[in-house]
Amino acid sequence: MQTPRPCHGPTVGLMPSHPHVKDQPMQDTPVITPASWLMIVLLAFIWGGTFMVTKVALTEMPPFWIAASRVSLAALVMVLIWGARGFRLFSSTPQGKDITALILVGAASSAVPFTLLAWGQQYVTSGFAGVSMAATALIILPLAHFFVTGERMSLRKTLGFVVGFAGVVILIGGQAFESTGASLETPGRLACLGAASCYAISSILMRRLPAIDAIGLATILLIIASCITIPLALTVEGLPPVPSATVLGVLAFLGLVPTAAANFLRVLVVRSAGPVFMSLVNYQVPVWSICLGALILSEPLPPSLIWSLALILCGVAVSQFGALKRLFMQTAS
Repeated sequence: MQTPRPCHGPTVGLMPSHPHVKDQPMQDTPVITPASWLMIVLLAFIWGGTFMVTKVALTEMPPFWIAASRVSLAALVMVLIWGARGFRLFSSTPQGKDITALILVGAASSAVPFTLLAWGQQYVTSGFAGVSMAATALIILPLAHFFVTGERMSLRKTLGFVVGFAGVVILIGGQAFESTGASLETPGRLACLGAASCYAISSILMRRLPAIDAIGLATILLIIASCITIPLALTVEGLPPVPSATVLGVLAFLGLVPTAAANFLRVLVVRSAGPVFMSLVNYQVPVWSICLGALILSEPLPPSLIWSLALILCGVAVSQFGALKRLFMQTAS
């Protein structure tokens, strides 16, 4: 994500080759494979690059309509793909609590955090918003400990996540905690932290869903988000302006790549490798954002980039030591 949350990703064709993509019971222990590592790197690259694209859309479109249009287009595309697969969803008859959880995941994955961020970023620095998104990993850690099988906290894992978070704070710099002086700055900061909490809670709930088709789940989440964001945009901003051809293309890109494809990838990672592993994306996004800004927009690289990147990689290595060890052993063999 709109800034801290967007995403793009590979095509749905990845699903059949992934052994843990669909029909995964919530009690299964998370399984981290080389494909899992590839997907979180790809997601971080996509989300990091979306900052620049969103800036272009904001020149003509208000923030709530950007969120509504990208989610709605993504939902339309995913419905077509899901329909071609026969509209499969739950492997067995769902219970009432499963439907409730599905609705909550849909709201907390996109609509609610998009809204909170769009409102909160009017009163806080972009640095604080970035740190808030990185804090998602720290919020997920204790939640997963209590609510997700196989995701218990340990000293090593906790230390790794704290070190990685420190790297993000150093990368963003002093602006992370600077005051804007706005009268609603405190509520704005709470809104950003609320958005981060939404991402954490939705990942936990998504992991706990019973056996379910990954494409069907990604589609349902986008449909629910569309049902929330469109009425909200109409209420807050009225009818949308007519965008130029350039901005229309940007909106199409935001809907297809960072929202539709990346939402599907996120479902794959959370359902197979678990929410804690998925949260590693939040540490990588600022790095990709800054590097792509320097490469494409000729923005200056911060002097702290090397040190912060070292801390982030160190944090990932410490928290995911076992998974990395298995990865290198598989590569060597």
